Amino acid sequence: MSKLAIAVTAAVLGLASYAAAAVTLYVAPYGNDANPGAADRPFATLQRARDEIRQRKAGAGLPEGGIIVELRGGVYELSQPLELTQQDSGAPAAPIVYRASRGETARVVGGREVTGWRPVADPAILARLDESVRAHVRQADLKAQGITDLEGIGSARTYQSDPGLEVFFQDKPMTLARYPNSGYLTIASALDTGGKPGTGIVASPEGKFACEDPRPARWTKEKDVWLHGFWVWDWADLRIPLCSIDPAARTISLGPRPGQTFQMRTGQWFYAENLLPELDSPGEWCLDRDTAILYFWPPAPLESGKVVVSLVRDLVRLDGASHVTFRGLLFEAGRGSAVVVQGGDDVRVVACTIRNMGNWAVKVYGGARHGVVGCDIYQTGQGGVHLEGGDRKTLTPAEHYAENNHIHHTARWDPVYQQGVTVFGVGNRATHNLIDNVPHIAIGFTGNDQTIEYNEIHSAVFQSNDAGAIYTSPPDETWSMRGHKIRYNYLHNIHGFQGKGCQGVYLDDCFSSADISGNIFYDVATAILIGGGRDNLMTNNLFLKCGLAFSIDARGLGWAKGVGTFATQELIDLNYRQPPWSVKYPELLNILEDEPLAPKGNVLARNICWGGPWGRTQAEALPLVKFEDNLIDVDPRFAGAPPADFRLAGDSPAHKLGFQPIPVDKIGVYQSEDRASWPVEHSLRP
Repeated sequence: MSKLAIAVTAAVLGLASYAAAAVTLYVAPYGNDANPGAADRPFATLQRARDEIRQRKAGAGLPEGGIIVELRGGVYELSQPLELTQQDSGAPAAPIVYRASRGETARVVGGREVTGWRPVADPAILARLDESVRAHVRQADLKAQGITDLEGIGSARTYQSDPGLEVFFQDKPMTLARYPNSGYLTIASALDTGGKPGTGIVASPEGKFACEDPRPARWTKEKDVWLHGFWVWDWADLRIPLCSIDPAARTISLGPRPGQTFQMRTGQWFYAENLLPELDSPGEWCLDRDTAILYFWPPAPLESGKVVVSLVRDLVRLDGASHVTFRGLLFEAGRGSAVVVQGGDDVRVVACTIRNMGNWAVKVYGGARHGVVGCDIYQTGQGGVHLEGGDRKTLTPAEHYAENNHIHHTARWDPVYQQGVTVFGVGNRATHNLIDNVPHIAIGFTGNDQTIEYNEIHSAVFQSNDAGAIYTSPPDETWSMRGHKIRYNYLHNIHGFQGKGCQGVYLDDCFSSADISGNIFYDVATAILIGGGRDNLMTNNLFLKCGLAFSIDARGLGWAKGVGTFATQELIDLNYRQPPWSVKYPELLNILEDEPLAPKGNVLARNICWGGPWGRTQAEALPLVKFEDNLIDVDPRFAGAPPADFRLAGDSPAHKLGFQPIPVDKIGVYQSEDRASWPVEHSLRP
């Protein structure tokens, strides 16, 4: 990155304006909240620094250049979230900055260390453990250590549940005792209300099914057991409490439960968790909430690291606060998300490391120009960065952004629809990110005028097939969701669940008007899928060694025709025949009279397809698609050898068709003072 670019970035982030004139308050683990916050007499807590800022603003006002809260290296255990409101705001030229001292690691922790470990001695507990593991399991009394909030799995619904208290050791998440230790059990037969094998999707209040594995017979007396399964579809998971087991019949029941009917299909998969008898591998744990005893098989000697349990939900919450920056901090071990922003303007999370959270790293709702820049995000229970804002009716952009982040190994608790980055609403962007080893969607988007550019994505969508690495986020995708830019991204090594296929870019259920141009798709199952949408431009893309370059269908004319009902009503609600909609999207003015569910206006032009098949177009869609100047099954003649070098040689036949060079050197993360780490290391999923 050039010096000019770095200077511009610094100016945008408001760094240059406060560097010389800002007042600095100091916080240290060895400090005291009775101190004045000076370098030699620091505060002990972030809350005390916040309160000092409030007092100064109420007195002499916000100092010119703002205020820096500098955290010395060490651990800051939170007992409650750091809450910031409008009164904690900075100003455009005088931001409030919470930052780590240069060269030091300031860890903001939502958990507590657990000590007092001893071998298991209770004969009744030992009897529930396999004989081979009894000597390895240790126990600790959480209540005796003042840890009384033992929240467990909760809020279970499709795509999302909550882990509650979790266990971390040596800064890594440990595994809630489960069976099997990896992979899944199979529903041998879904049973109907009469207890007979059903076909297709079986619905019953009992949720009974046959499982041929004899292991569940050991669980009949266990409490608070949960089954996590993909009960009907491979893209929809759900955690459900176990109700009962019939060992003789080898059947498992999820119900009955008041007001609930369970759906499932034969052949689908699940596993069981929160089972003391299945604590049989290093790194597994189980908590008896009645006795507050935590059982754990440490994967290394306990003295080689700390055992930490998560307690605080969200570590930092901002409600209406503006011009606040968090820089260079390490957030970890919370039950919820590290930073949650609601409303306000210009809140930034810069060069931070966020890991081991139960939910997301950063969640943004509303406001304007909030950004997550240069962060390392991993081992979250759900997603990475959620950016939501802007007004669809007025098409007012929020201008939130996620840039230059490395997001990987996320969604360890909820494996689907927990995206690496989401851009929802209007006018937000995800740029220059590296997203890898995420089980489902890397970047999810919806709304209008989103920008997804210069990202590298690999080793994604390995938990599902009917999904995309860059994917429109359901429900209710429509043809009004327009104006998106998906350009100059590099997607590679994306194959789907069990290698059965998935998509690189997937516009689902009539989602329309995306500019998908200048992207590189290398070793992707299906590079682009247009699910019945309109007016999508697919130009100047490079498809190499893909299972299929593209697929375009006409689902809106068939099984997805129901989209038309709510899509039409949505246009009416958005006043699409009046400004700003009529001005920005004039093509919508007559759409209801122009077969709105027909996939019209899609264009594939000046693309290169080499080393794999071209594409598939449904018969009803074929006459509606424009194909022009594509280079198919002709050696494009590269300057080097892909994937190391995607540049075209000077004599490439693609040049004559108008193919423009893709700025490969600009794709992905870049070195900057605003990066949490450099170089950035990543590896392909095996």
